[in-house]
Amino acid sequence: MRVITYGTFDLFHDGHRRLLERAKELGDHLIVAVTTENFDDARGKLNVQQSLMDRIANVQDSGLADEVIIEEYEGQKINDIQKYGIDIFAIGSDWLGKFDYLNDYCKVVYLERTKGVSSTELRNESGILRIGVVGAGRIANRFVDESHFVSGVDIEGVFSRTYDTAREFAANHDLKFASQTYEGLLDDVDSVYIATPHHTHYDYAKRAIERGIHVLCEKPMTLSVHESEALFKLANDNKVVLLEAIKTAFSPGFQRMVAVARSGSIGDIRSVDATFTKLTSGDLRELDESQGGGSISELASYPLLAITKLLGANYTDIRTSSFRAKDSEVETFSRIDLTYPHAIASARTGLGVKAEGDLVVAGTKGYIYVPAPWWKTEYFEARFEDQTNNKKFYYKFDGEGLRYEIAEFSSLIRRGEADTFKLRQSESLTIAAIIESARSDAKIFN
Repeated sequence: MRVITYGTFDLFHDGHRRLLERAKELGDHLIVAVTTENFDDARGKLNVQQSLMDRIANVQDSGLADEVIIEEYEGQKINDIQKYGIDIFAIGSDWLGKFDYLNDYCKVVYLERTKGVSSTELRNESGILRIGVVGAGRIANRFVDESHFVSGVDIEGVFSRTYDTAREFAANHDLKFASQTYEGLLDDVDSVYIATPHHTHYDYAKRAIERGIHVLCEKPMTLSVHESEALFKLANDNKVVLLEAIKTAFSPGFQRMVAVARSGSIGDIRSVDATFTKLTSGDLRELDESQGGGSISELASYPLLAITKLLGANYTDIRTSSFRAKDSEVETFSRIDLTYPHAIASARTGLGVKAEGDLVVAGTKGYIYVPAPWWKTEYFEARFEDQTNNKKFYYKFDGEGLRYEIAEFSSLIRRGEADTFKLRQSESLTIAAIIESARSDAKIFN
């Protein structure tokens, strides 16, 4: 029986070895395909640290591969199966269902993750970042799925206020453990991703930082600029990374858009208008005042990111108008207007209402237009009076985009740096200050 498996095999560790051992047990000849850098990039794999030759050597040195080949392009698996007379295609169970189409060519086997692998050993040998997830909702599920596309990270376990929910989450994602207590989670990880209701972020982040644990915290990091300042100071004092998870900030297209806008190609920026609205998903937390719900807390981080990146922190006035239905605990549509010395900006947010979610940056020579959904920037245009000068820009935005923030978080930890130009601590604080002011001082309409 001839068996084939595929992977990046970056920072080869005991988990890789166990997977190859299991694959080898399925037959008498094991072929291992190692992905090239270009193919990894094309399929959205980020943060690969070793060269192709080093990764091939990792597999060869394991002594488990009878043959090593290179995977270079989409669709190659079908060709390889036919070319090498493969009987069994084997892959890790975190890809369950992804390769069922190959059953037309050979038997597909999903190999269960080896939960007995020592996390401490993994960390010491390979520099793998062990992440614990705090919360088990929609965004946490997407986070785990996206983490598979980032080399050098491993989602170890989960903590939720309801233990049964945590156990179900761990089982669904094949994690090593579900913890009954938050402290128990912190005992077995290097970092945490906090995806709980907004009003709980501060406490969870503070407790982790005090234990020397790195923190990636969903937006808004807190609902108070004072609490955000305190967390950043604590993180800096304890020499750990604290990063706010505004995914747009870390995506290639958005970064390039900011660079083009600020380069002077459209002249001096005079206004920024950004909109983010969505029809509610049935998540009652979003409309629960006690949990910090409302369109501003849920969505304003994104348009305010664009405004802060393009115009900075030195606004001179802020005014907010919000609509709140008579039977609602929270506002569901808001407009935040900011005045700067030489520009104006507007951020619109809405829950249960839908508007065109675009971004327009107006300058003295031209303007930049980013179509909806601009927070997943894949395409934008620089437009001018003379339309022959217009320029279109195209960039990838892979998956849900969470992989970009995971990769940056991991990279900061690996480099021993506390701050990143993609989302500076000072920018998170500016966004926090605007959100706090907008929520507390809005003029409410019914």
